[in-house]
Amino acid sequence: MARIRVLVVDDSVVVRRLVTDALSSDPVIDVVGVAANGQIAQTKVGQLAPDLVTMDIEMPVMDGIDAVRTLRGAGHRMPIIMFSTLTERGATATLDALSAGATDYVTKPANVGSVTESLQRVASELIPRIKALVPRPAGAPERPGAGAPRTAPAPPARRPVVLRARPEGRKVRAVVVGSSTGGPEALSQVMRGITAPLPVPVVVVQHMPPVFTRQLAARLDRLGGSTVVEATAGQDLRPGTVYIAPGDLHLTLEPSASGARTVLTQGPPVNFCRPSVDVMFRSAVQVFGGDLLGVMLTGMGSDGRAATEDLVLAGGTMLVQDEPTSVVWGMPGAVATAGLAHAVLPLDEMAAAMVRGVEAGVTVR
Repeated sequence: MARIRVLVVDDSVVVRRLVTDALSSDPVIDVVGVAANGQIAQTKVGQLAPDLVTMDIEMPVMDGIDAVRTLRGAGHRMPIIMFSTLTERGATATLDALSAGATDYVTKPANVGSVTESLQRVASELIPRIKALVPRPAGAPERPGAGAPRTAPAPPARRPVVLRARPEGRKVRAVVVGSSTGGPEALSQVMRGITAPLPVPVVVVQHMPPVFTRQLAARLDRLGGSTVVEATAGQDLRPGTVYIAPGDLHLTLEPSASGARTVLTQGPPVNFCRPSVDVMFRSAVQVFGGDLLGVMLTGMGSDGRAATEDLVLAGGTMLVQDEPTSVVWGMPGAVATAGLAHAVLPLDEMAAAMVRGVEAGVTVR
């Protein structure tokens, strides 16, 4: 069986051991080396050619953000997962790292009662991401021969996609967006592309913890023509405003005199997620019916697929990010391969398609 080679970078001996032990519990993952700072990591990447790197943020000599920037500048394209703290400072640094080229992030265990619980937490956060970011094709060699150059594994076979015919005669009263792994940078590109406020509200679920969503909203607010806020309870949705679901809370919509208002709840996770795309999409359909433009961006898992079916059956239109431009084609792929997409688009075309879709109802190309 092909194994995934991981380099662990952290200045703490304890954390390096914790991450190494957590990852070594999986038979598919092989921790091939560790590094105590970003400068050492540059050398280790050249020597070991890992499939993936886990990277601490705050380290001496060279921190994680500079390490990511340097690795990307040197042409290294392997996924890099940041290991962050659940604080304002940690959130800011994590978003900086993602902007510098990091692929994803996890938060370090906090207020955990035992080493065993810490191991379980790290394993449950890191291992699924690693396997999603480094798919191993059947029959791939477990390890390259001595001195042989390592090549990237062949991409998995493209999954079949059948586009739906676009509905006719629908206006768009709101846009709903779902995203996860790779989503912060995808949302950044979309916001940059929407240079004038849309004439309808936009509601976004990005899988992120508390604090991170507030920081993300503030960053997105600076990028384009739209006002971007972290949603609070009881807000009436306004045209030209983008509402980001807060971390660890479900965002739903309910009818109001102005059209719709926000409701925040801490109900059980759906698809292991809170906030959940399915929860938000489904409530939007209850308020707006089919007068919706849905967008599914890059993300791991399938959150949003079930409620997308409700949206499409109600008469709404669904745009999906394509596989080549997605960090992980999980959420968009689940929608597309279920035959629920009206268009599958590269990320650099998504903003323009959203603008056209809102302005012309359902004419998105």
